[in-house]
Amino acid sequence: LEQNYKKYCSYGFDNASIYSASFKSKEISDVTFATIGSVKGHPELFTDFKYILIDEVHLVKPESGMYKEFLDKLKSKVIGLTATPFRLYSYQNYGSILKFLTRSRDKIFKELIYYVQVEDMAKNGYICLPNYYTCPPPQWNEGNLQLNSTCRDYTDQSVKQEYERVDLYGWLVSVVKRLLNPKRGGQRKGILVFTKFVKEAQKLTYSIPNCEMVCGETPPKEREAIIERFRNGQTKVLVNSQILVVGFDYPELDTVVYAKPTRSLAQYYQVVGRLLRLSKGKQPWFVDLCGTYERFGKVEDLKLLDQNGKGKWVIMSGNKQLTNTFF
Repeated sequence: LEQNYKKYCSYGFDNASIYSASFKSKEISDVTFATIGSVKGHPELFTDFKYILIDEVHLVKPESGMYKEFLDKLKSKVIGLTATPFRLYSYQNYGSILKFLTRSRDKIFKELIYYVQVEDMAKNGYICLPNYYTCPPPQWNEGNLQLNSTCRDYTDQSVKQEYERVDLYGWLVSVVKRLLNPKRGGQRKGILVFTKFVKEAQKLTYSIPNCEMVCGETPPKEREAIIERFRNGQTKVLVNSQILVVGFDYPELDTVVYAKPTRSLAQYYQVVGRLLRLSKGKQPWFVDLCGTYERFGKVEDLKLLDQNGKGKWVIMSGNKQLTNTFF
């Protein structure tokens, strides 16, 4: 919220305010940046607003929840923004399916009014594309991972067992050390590491000099200070568990190490997205340790296509259909 508000104001606009209890501000202006938890109980304050823009709309539940309760009481036009326009659904005995936001039975968003392909954004100079490196531990075997009851992702237990079998922690340490002193490509400006468990994040800070970590339990002020040290170059390696996936804005970031297996296209895309922001002289690297890149491919190869010209939108990776098909 604060990041979006500051970015808007940086363009010279002075007609914005923040309505959020966590920000300790409840002001309403022509343009109001709000958290849903703070406004859901006060829709009467926003009846005069013509438009409601929702960021990261793949997180909005169409059938119930705070957003639906809030929107049902207003007559505003609702516009949703997202880089990953689909939600995951699971069906017993069938498996899981990614449904495009406009193609689910219960839906808030009924029409796709604008889109742009990742490849086109790169060609027109709006984003930069990373180099992809697959670097799994010796003997890594994804076949040892077990699906959870929803078929959405892998069980924690099976992931832990495979981590221990191949010593993923030791491999992660060696990869990060090599990245800190690369033989080619120049010195890395900052290395952001994603781990599945807090344990790996904590252990990495013990083994790598100038490395800090953040997780869901890190107090907000401490988290902010840690991230700021990473942004200004004081900290060379920042390792995080389960956060900094969506919306983390650090254009100079040039290296991501993804040390967690996942079947989530949204999570993979959002993580790679941390590298796409432009910065002078930047040559980003995406280093994958657990086979996720091999499953989904390059983000610039992902394409939104209308299958029949009548709004049957899907996301493809080359010839492989990723949404609205069971996996």
